[in-house]
Amino acid sequence: QVQFVESGGGLVRPGGALRLSCAVFGRSVRLYGVAWYRRAPQKQRELVARLTTNDATTYPDSVKGRFTISKDNAKNTIYLEMTNLNPDDSAVYYCTITGSNVWGQGTQVTVSS
Repeated sequence: QVQFVESGGGLVRPGGALRLSCAVFGRSVRLYGVAWYRRAPQKQRELVARLTTNDATTYPDSVKGRFTISKDNAKNTIYLEMTNLNPDDSAVYYCTITGSNVWGQGTQVTVSS
């Protein structure tokens, strides 16, 4: 069974940056599309970045130009680079692969002055 271990979250000031990492176990990220989602308090989980096996990326307008998804096949790890963060980006961030209904514990991102 696939497992995800997210890390890299924390408290950052508005305008700051973070790099999230997701170690994947049980599946090779080389063979799957990958994605990051987030869930803020009182809100549903939402997609923030997707990377297909053909290296096509998708971002919602809310993060486009600020977030970048990537993966390292050798390390079996997914990354999310986040820049120019604002308080609306505060949430628990989760990674996943295409077809999985398993979620890790996520990593908390808090943007506050």
